[in-house]
Amino acid sequence: MRIALVGVNYRPEVTGIAPYTADAAEHLTSSGHDVRVCTGFPHYPRWAADPRYGSPRIREVINGVQVTRVRHHVPARPSLTGRSRLELSVGRRLVMNDVRGASDADLSGADLVICVTPALLTSACVVAYLRTRSARPRIGVWVQDLYGRGIVQTGSGGTTAAAAISAVESAVFRAADGVAVIHERFAEHVVDSLGVHRERVSVVPNWNHQRHVDRPSRVEARRMLGWSQDAVIAVHAGNMGVKQGLHTVVDAARVARDRGRNVHFYLVGDGNQREALERSGDGVDTMTFLRPLPDDQFRASLAAADVLLVNELPTLTDMAVPSKLTTYFASGTPVLAATSADSVTSAQIELSGAGRRIDPGDPESLLAAVIDMASDAPGSARMGLSGRGFADSALSRSVGVSRIGEWADGLLGMRMSQSERH
Repeated sequence: MRIALVGVNYRPEVTGIAPYTADAAEHLTSSGHDVRVCTGFPHYPRWAADPRYGSPRIREVINGVQVTRVRHHVPARPSLTGRSRLELSVGRRLVMNDVRGASDADLSGADLVICVTPALLTSACVVAYLRTRSARPRIGVWVQDLYGRGIVQTGSGGTTAAAAISAVESAVFRAADGVAVIHERFAEHVVDSLGVHRERVSVVPNWNHQRHVDRPSRVEARRMLGWSQDAVIAVHAGNMGVKQGLHTVVDAARVARDRGRNVHFYLVGDGNQREALERSGDGVDTMTFLRPLPDDQFRASLAAADVLLVNELPTLTDMAVPSKLTTYFASGTPVLAATSADSVTSAQIELSGAGRRIDPGDPESLLAAVIDMASDAPGSARMGLSGRGFADSALSRSVGVSRIGEWADGLLGMRMSQSERH
């Protein structure tokens, strides 16, 4: 069957949603489907267009998957307005290319179209277009973040903006034949607040998208990276955006410096808040910012740490599940989550047994917890083993992509049944 995956992010982006979309596309291709990915140009998390991609439209094959990219707006600062313009520009170009494509159509010629949100407004364009077709494909929406909740919980827009975006979410999700969400809390919101019938909603958790390799020892990893063997090291890896609230980590590093504590914080990755964080941490020698690392060095950074950090705004509860958690758990290093007690992140930490939670927004408590966890070798070892066990049993790539495959096959089965009736 022909399947089109629609989204803004894809390989070679290595953080956020792109790895999950790529894993799903490659699994569906290996299962015998004819998969086309319809996406934008690489730009995340730096919010700058990848200079290696210069044409207005590119077709390429990545790991056996056919990928069509369209040029689009990339905001210098990803505000609500900037993100909306980006997503609408991708959606409009994909629809116009499909209208002009005739027999080579990626969207209307598919048996199933799966829209990944984010990007919500790209999905809205594609779903609205497909619903006008007389013989349309089945439509699935794969939900990684909840936009309306995100606007409220990050303070990035007022109640009017949140209500408008929630209305769009509701319309898109209700127009789909099936909705896949990454957590049961998402499913509750989609059903109770957005009006989607429960039987159309499936829970498909994200997985650890890093390939399994032998983990270096802490000593070996620190030697590889040139990091101190004596310091207590805390690593935050991934996006540096608004919802991460990483100014608290910068402040914790400043407290460590002022008190002469042998603690070092590494922030690994990129994002729209990185420059502001670097300015805030200027002169704080207990903190280092690193650009995204190659795979072997990235894995070494997780192994070298005493503690892996998840840091969130105090207002964040159920808008997103940090994608870094799956990789953190699989690393075998204990996790410290500065997050609200009623957040999805807190629930995942408790379920996995991979770490501990503290209240967010308190740099002194963050520093104290890092030192306490690093000094408790038996406790840290237990948490690390629990995280790896949870990742192996519940978050393996093979389990995750199989769930997505089963969900897609179910939607394709609906289309086949409909064809038989005609």
